[in-house]
Amino acid sequence: MSMSKRIQGVPATLTSLLVATALLTTGCEQEEQTQEQQTQETSQDEAVSQPEKQADKTAAIKPEAVFEQATTALFKARPMNASMYGVSEDMAGGYYQDRLPEFSPESEAALREELRTYSKTLQGLKADSVQGEENRKVVANLTRYYSGEPNFDIGYIDLWMGHTPFIVSQINGPAIDVPNLLQNNHPIKTAQNAQDYLARLEQFGDLINSVDEKVKADAKQGWIPPKIIIKGALNFLYGFVKAEPEQHALVNNLRDKLETLELPAKQKQAMVSDAVSLTKTTVYPAYKTLAKTMEGLLDKAPEESGIWVQPNGAEFYRDAVRQLGDTDLTPEEVHQIGLDEVARITDEMDAILKSEGYEKGSVGERMAALNEEDRFIYEDSDEGRQKLLNDLNGMLDDINKVMPTQFATIPPYEVEIRRIPIERQDGAPGGQYTPPPLDGSEPGIYWINLRDMKANAKFDLKTLTYHEANPGHHWQIALNMAQESLPMLRRIAPYNAYVEGWALYSELVAWEMGMYEDDPYGDLGRLKAELFRAVRLVVDTGLHHKKWTREEAIDYMESTTGTAHSDVVSEIERYMAWPGQALGYKLGMLNIVKQRAKAKEALGEKFNIKEFHDLVLLGGAVPMSVLNEKIANWIENKK
Repeated sequence: MSMSKRIQGVPATLTSLLVATALLTTGCEQEEQTQEQQTQETSQDEAVSQPEKQADKTAAIKPEAVFEQATTALFKARPMNASMYGVSEDMAGGYYQDRLPEFSPESEAALREELRTYSKTLQGLKADSVQGEENRKVVANLTRYYSGEPNFDIGYIDLWMGHTPFIVSQINGPAIDVPNLLQNNHPIKTAQNAQDYLARLEQFGDLINSVDEKVKADAKQGWIPPKIIIKGALNFLYGFVKAEPEQHALVNNLRDKLETLELPAKQKQAMVSDAVSLTKTTVYPAYKTLAKTMEGLLDKAPEESGIWVQPNGAEFYRDAVRQLGDTDLTPEEVHQIGLDEVARITDEMDAILKSEGYEKGSVGERMAALNEEDRFIYEDSDEGRQKLLNDLNGMLDDINKVMPTQFATIPPYEVEIRRIPIERQDGAPGGQYTPPPLDGSEPGIYWINLRDMKANAKFDLKTLTYHEANPGHHWQIALNMAQESLPMLRRIAPYNAYVEGWALYSELVAWEMGMYEDDPYGDLGRLKAELFRAVRLVVDTGLHHKKWTREEAIDYMESTTGTAHSDVVSEIERYMAWPGQALGYKLGMLNIVKQRAKAKEALGEKFNIKEFHDLVLLGGAVPMSVLNEKIANWIENKK
C-alpha cells in the first residue's frame, strides 16, 4: 500500500487566483486583439478618463467570485477544517480527505498575504444589492480577521481564533487540534475513508515538522511563549506519546470505527496494524522532536506572563483588542469596564447569598465555601462523572422544551454532550463546543472537562449547558451554518465578540425564560459565570497591558469569583496564550443587551423578542458595527 502523499501548501503566486480570473482578464483579451483593433481602441480611449477605465475594470469583478476564491484558499490550506464542515471538493480546491495542513513560515506567509489581497480587493468593490453589499463588507472584514496584523508574521492562522501568536501552547495549535479533528471529524464509513485516515497519519511527520520550523522561525524574531506556557505544552506533548502505540487514541479511534464497517476481518486487522506502525514510526518521532525544540526554548523563554514582553507586543495586543474584542476602546477603558461590572454583579450575588443565610466573608469566599459542600459536588469516580453527564442531558432537554417562547427559528442540527478526552483535559477549558458538518451527518458537540469534579459544582452546570449548547453556541452556530443563501465564509464566521457575546447573552435569556425559577443557587451559578467574564476584562488587560504577573491574575480571579483553583489556573494560562480572546464575552454581551434595550425603547409594543433573535442570528456572525447597523435599520423599518 502506497500512502506517500505530500502536503499541498498554499500556491506560491499569491494573487494568481484573483488576478488571473478577474483583474487580468481584460489584459489577456487585449493581447489577442489585432494591431488595428488596438489602434481603434487607443483613439476611443482618448475620450475616456483614466478613473473611468479603472472603474470599468473594477466593475467586471464580482464580489461573489472573490468570496469563492477566499473560501477555497482557506480550506485548501486547512483540509482538516474542510473535513469538520464536510465541504465540497470544489469549495476546498480538490480532494482533501487524505491531506493534512502545513504550517511552515513560507506557507503561513503565503496564506496571510493571499487573504489580505482578497480583503483589499473586496474593499474596492461594490455589490448590486443590499444583501450583496452586506456580504461584501463582512467578507472583506473577515479575510482581514483571518490574515492578522500585517506587521507581525509570527504565530499562525486558526480558523476559529484568527491570528494566534503562538503555534504551540498548552491549549491549542496544530499539534493539539489536528489529532482532535482527526478523531472527531474524519469520517470512517467506508474502506476508502479508512485508507484516507492512514494517509493522514503518514503525513504527521510533515505536519509536525512544519510546526517545528514555524516555532524556530518565530523564536529567531524573539517571539517565544512564556515559560509556563511552554511547560504546559510539554505536558501535552509528552502525554501524547506516553501510551504504547497499540493503545494510542489515534489507533483506538480507527479500530473502534472499523468495527462498525462490513469489511473482511483481515482487512480491518491490516489497517489497524498500519495505524500502529505509522504511530510508532511517524507520529511519535515527530512529537518527540517538537518537544525537544520546545525544551530548548525554556532557558530563553520569558518569565513574564503578558504579550507586552514580546517584541512590540503592546502593538500586537492593541490589534487583538480591536479584532477579538471588536471594539475601539483602549485596554485601559476595557479594564475599567471590567472593574465596574465586577462591582455590579458582586452586589447582586451578595444579596442572594444573604437571603440563603451566607453572610460572612467576601462574595468570593462564600462562593468558595459553597463549592466545598458535598451537596453541590459530584462523586470523583466513573459513576459520579456519568451521573453528571446524565444530568447535563436532562438540563438540555428541559430548556429545549421552552426555547419556542423566545425563538422562532429552530436549527436543523442535533447536539451531543461528551467528556473532553483525558489526554487533552489538563490544558483544556471547562467547556467548549465543536460544530457539526454541513450535512448534519454528525451532531454538534458540547464538551465538558471532568478533570476536577470540584470545578463542576452542580449550581454551575445549568449555565455552562446554556452557554455551550442551547440557546448558546450550538443554537447560534447551527443556525448560522443553516443559512444556505449566505457565502460559506459567513456561515462559519468565527467573530469572537459576536460568538462569545451571544453565548453569554444566552445565559441571561435562559434566566428570562424562567430556567432559574425557584433555584437561587443555580442563579448564583449564572451570576458567578457572568462575574467570571467581567473578571476576564480585568485580568486579560491586567496581564497584557498593565503587566500583571500570572500569580496576581490568579489571585484576583480566585478571590473575586470563588472558582476552584485548578479552573482559575488553566483560565489564566489560557489568556496568556490567547491575548484578547477573553474580552469578547462581556464586550459582545454588553453590546447585544444595549442594542436590545435601544430597540425596546424605540419600538415599545411593536418590539418582538423572537424577531429580534432571528435578526441577530440568521445573518450569521458579523462584526458588531454591522450588527448594530442591521438593528438600527430594523427599528426604522418597524416604525
